[in-house]
Amino acid sequence: MSTRQVSSTDDPVIENLSQLVEPMVKGEKPKDSWRIGTEHEKFVYCTTDHHAPSYDEPGGIKDLLLATQEFGWEPVHENGNVIAMTGSDGAISLEPAGQLELSGAPLENLHETCNETGRHLQQVKAIGEKTGKGFLGMGMWPDKTRAELPTMPKGRYKIMKNHMPRVGTLGLDMMLRTCTIQVNLDYANEADMAQKFRVGLALQPLATALFANSPFTENKPNGYQSFRSHIWSDTDPHRTGMLPFVFDEDFGYQRYAEYMLDVPMYFIFRDGKYIDAAGLSFRDFLDGNLSVLPGEKPTLS
Repeated sequence: MSTRQVSSTDDPVIENLSQLVEPMVKGEKPKDSWRIGTEHEKFVYCTTDHHAPSYDEPGGIKDLLLATQEFGWEPVHENGNVIAMTGSDGAISLEPAGQLELSGAPLENLHETCNETGRHLQQVKAIGEKTGKGFLGMGMWPDKTRAELPTMPKGRYKIMKNHMPRVGTLGLDMMLRTCTIQVNLDYANEADMAQKFRVGLALQPLATALFANSPFTENKPNGYQSFRSHIWSDTDPHRTGMLPFVFDEDFGYQRYAEYMLDVPMYFIFRDGKYIDAAGLSFRDFLDGNLSVLPGEKPTLS
């Protein structure tokens, strides 16, 4: 789920739509330079009593992250907290309730992706054996309530957790109780981007059916093969669901940029701090009329 991040005031100010389109154009690559990037999430639990570990408890999520230094990973900090690790295989980051995510490096093919994920799983399992942690690759916690789950100390998650109940009934479940695998693809030009976007959207129902694995909620059947997919139907209608305009003949960079401008914001990132802008208009920000930062405009990081 995309959370738009606006960065430092030292970066160039965004004045018009063309500046939002420009990074998409710069992202074009010739076919021989195309890469695949994947994001692989899993739940973490304590093998003694199956509870989801908090960030600070002994042997908890923070200690789990730091233990990956054994395999060459380096810590990333936010306000004094270790929130991720970086290494040759990309980054190990945290989802809101401590779901562990490998944000993989750009790779040439699926075989390299398989090897990358295999290395990561071997590493975390080795750490888990030493610390009494297990990892669960499912779409949703089959037993945990929201109240049983911790929240990680990342500034954006506090803002999102406060905002989710305003726009849907299942957004907190999305944050706290689900996991996924995501893919990132390169493109050659605007037409190639549009085609890949359309194919990806069209294949979503098939992928959901093929890999459905979230039929339980709080130890009981929930009536769905993929409750995780159902959760996205009532998370935030402004930024989830299908995008019919993607299948229009005129779909391209500018059409997508126009769409993004009308998706309400979550936050602004300025000088190392997250500013709550949940529900506010990016178009107002573009005009310097944002209530939380009057007179200021977004910047390109």
